[in-house]
Amino acid sequence: MARSFLKSNPQIEADRRLLQFERYDDYLDSLLTHQDECFLQSIEVSRTIAELGYRSSGETLNKAQFEKRLAAVWNYLFPPYKPYELSSETIIGEDSLQIDLALRERPNRVGILSTIIFLKYVTKSGFEISGYIDYAEKLANVDWKPFFRGKKRIVPKPNDLGYYHWKTGKVVSNDSLNYKVHQDPRKGLIFQNRFDRKLIDPAPGRDPGPNSSRKRVYSDLYELVILFDHFVRQRI
Repeated sequence: MARSFLKSNPQIEADRRLLQFERYDDYLDSLLTHQDECFLQSIEVSRTIAELGYRSSGETLNKAQFEKRLAAVWNYLFPPYKPYELSSETIIGEDSLQIDLALRERPNRVGILSTIIFLKYVTKSGFEISGYIDYAEKLANVDWKPFFRGKKRIVPKPNDLGYYHWKTGKVVSNDSLNYKVHQDPRKGLIFQNRFDRKLIDPAPGRDPGPNSSRKRVYSDLYELVILFDHFVRQRI
């Protein structure tokens, strides 16, 4: 998924040439010259000289580097399928937020839906923390089973889409896997979906944007919860 909007890694692109070699010896053999065959008369000696870098004006890979970089190219071009397990499966939460996020888990994992979670909660010290979370990205990086079991809260972090600590005044915004963050001079914080490039406006009282909806969730776990659901129509 990520390759559809991220620029190709220059090293990966350069290493595509390694796909023509089945083994490290084939790579070394490609560096040999006719003079090596005539004068050295030993394939092993010729390969050793090539591995030491005497047969290339550029970089010569050792065996470990060759295997690592060839594997990186294969994983980039043909990523292994990684089946996922729904964190909410067979777990029946009692809180409204647990139920709503369980309904949205599968479509967020497969990329049909892209949900932004706005949370505001009060710490034990009595200070408010609020922020925006890219649900799909968080599903990929955090174990949600404790949340759906009611054992742990999901709270905004400084590395999420948006974060505000009311005591310290710390304000942070970050791009995520699915969204770019824009600071509009008139509208304030705006999220742009990376796949269809549609804008999501989280401001109260305004239309969140094309193919998007806003839902207030009344949860016993948080002071305020709003879910912004964006239906991803087309990936670019």
